[in-house]
Amino acid sequence: MLTLPLPDPNHQAATLPAGTVLLRRARHDDHIHHLAEGRVALGLLGPDGLAHTLGWLEGPCWLDPGSAVLGQAPLMDIVAETPVRVRAVPLADFSANLGALPAQTLLLVRDLARAHRQQAELAVTRLGKDAEARCAEWLLRHLEGAPEAPQQPAITLRERKRAIAAQLGIAPETFSRVLRQLRERDLISGRGRQLRLLDLNGLRSLAGT
Repeated sequence: MLTLPLPDPNHQAATLPAGTVLLRRARHDDHIHHLAEGRVALGLLGPDGLAHTLGWLEGPCWLDPGSAVLGQAPLMDIVAETPVRVRAVPLADFSANLGALPAQTLLLVRDLARAHRQQAELAVTRLGKDAEARCAEWLLRHLEGAPEAPQQPAITLRERKRAIAAQLGIAPETFSRVLRQLRERDLISGRGRQLRLLDLNGLRSLAGT
């Protein structure tokens, strides 16, 4: 994240509960938000919260300063994972502070903001491959032989579902839902940590490989 001046203490911090949407992608705001305390998740919102998770931030830090520096709308949604304390700073005040920086420093800040936004754009573009396709691809990458049935492809979930979902850039609930859908389509079977891959060709087709 960019290193920028802290907000004026006169900007009062609001305490907000977990689940609060702090920033919406593609929506301009006349404020920039500074996270004083707490943890937030970055990603893309779905009907039931974040459908795709791209990362996390813990305060103190600015939320999406690059968009504010460049005068562009956010690329991602930001949702509070824990109760948070946030200051909403008017963009006019934020821009005035930026304008007070030495010219070379301001140029560097803008270059960093552009580079950060390009990385974010790549991450969001990656989500063009839907959750089912990414899950199928992950299952195929983690193939192993089940001891009791050597010819039956299988995998063992050696990490918590939350950690696997984070690798895939989706919410844990989305990962569980996709596994259920793959079972219903007879592409996989099993529950808990042991999963059998019943239709490798079907999974490869779904993954686009």
